[in-house]
Order: sequence, then structure tokens, then C-alpha cells
Amino acid sequence: MTNMSPYSIDGVGATGSRAEYLATQIEKDILDSAGRSGDRLGLRTDLIEQYSVSPAVMNEALQILRERGLIVVKRGASGGIFVNEVPPQLRIGVADMWFQGVADVGEVFQARLAMDTLLCEMAFHRVTPEGVKTMSWALDEIQAVRRDPKAFFIANLRFHLAIARVASIPYLTDLYGALVTILSNSVIKAQFIPDHEGGVSHSIESHGQLLDAIRSDNIERLRIALANHSEQVDRVFHDENSSTPEMLPRLVCGIGSAGETEIRPGRC
Repeated sequence: MTNMSPYSIDGVGATGSRAEYLATQIEKDILDSAGRSGDRLGLRTDLIEQYSVSPAVMNEALQILRERGLIVVKRGASGGIFVNEVPPQLRIGVADMWFQGVADVGEVFQARLAMDTLLCEMAFHRVTPEGVKTMSWALDEIQAVRRDPKAFFIANLRFHLAIARVASIPYLTDLYGALVTILSNSVIKAQFIPDHEGGVSHSIESHGQLLDAIRSDNIERLRIALANHSEQVDRVFHDENSSTPEMLPRLVCGIGSAGETEIRPGRC
């Protein structure tokens, strides 16, 4: 595995918080260096020197990482600290996202997408002036955070949650909110792909079309907006024999120990 850059946590507070901070930094370094299951991070003494911490802080940080399932410690002459299982990664539109605590984030995301059309259609029939304001504020938030990949992803989720609340379908709206909470709270790292600006603009435009259609009295306009949005969020698992053209580079979804799964490109 590529060596991780030297790091120091000098200035961080109590031992417990220092260990948590260090564990988060080691996890980030593993992701940044594209670490894979089985990669050797080194000996405990190597990491103590690399991160300039005390043995007590390192021991606690390693325990945190073991509890997260990210590392495994092996004994013997060829032992050391190894990457156990890399957090699930999913490319969602123009951003690569890593998640913690979600065994199969792809399935969670697919479940959320499956509800979007129904919720948009119900929001069209139940929209109120207050609902329009809520959705407009959510769209403004997407625009405001367009340069921050994690915030952009979460703002997209909040926009769709605003639609779900306007739809006001008992249980289904709550279920959608639960999925949004899982996805939002489990993101541990996000980064835009190269040349993402056009994709970001297209995503904002697509969501603006949804808002305009929902507050209109033209059902055909809604159908067109939904078709356009659905085209951008098509993430059914990739069929190698499909002739469907890809609008963005092929996406890779690495979910836990299941390895990498190819999915069609789209924008959230």
C-alpha cells in the first residue's frame, strides 16, 4: 500500500478525542491512497512514528478502527496492521462517496430512487404555497453548496425529502426520510470527479425543472421533468450487453466485501 503522509495531532484535546481524531485521519488516509482489503499499513511502532503520537493514543485509535471493521492486527514475523474491509464506495453522479455503517449503500440508494416518481406525482396533486417555499429553499441550498461535494449530495437528498413531505403519504414519507437520514449521516468522505462542473449545473437544472413542474398545473410538464430526471438518475445495475449510451464515464460501486459492481451513470 502507498505510504500515508506524515501527520501530527498535536493540539487536539483529551486522549479519547485524540484517539478518535487519529482513527478518523487513518481511515481518511486509507481512502485517499485507494487502500484495499489485505493492504499492510505497517507495524504499530511504524504508525506511532508516522503520526507522532503516544503508544496509548495509537492503541486506542487502533481499537476504534478494529471496532469499525476497518483494520485487522496479525501477529508473527509477517504480521502487522492490515486493511480489513474498505468502507463502501459509490459514485453518485459527479461525486465519489464513501459510507460508514451501511453494508450495501447501493441498495439503500436504489430504494430511495424507487420512491421518487410516486412522491413527485403526489406532490404535484398536493402542493401548497408553503410546500413551494420549502422546495424552493431546498433548491437554493443545492445552488449555494455546489462547490462542496458532500454538502451538494446531502442538499440533493434534502430537496427530494422536501418533495416527499409535500406529497405527505403516511408511512412512505417517513420511510423516505429514514433512507435520507441513513445516507446523509453515513457519508465519511466525498470528492468531485474531474470536469464535474457541467454535471453539477445539469443536476441543478434538472431539479429546478422538477420544482417548476410540481407547482404548475400541467401534468404533461411534470411527466417531461420526471423523464429528464429519471434519465439522469438511472442507476440500474449495468448490463454489459446493453447498448444504452453512457453520459458519464462508467460508474463503479464497491460495496463491502462484495467487490465492485458496475452501474450506469447518472446524476443525483
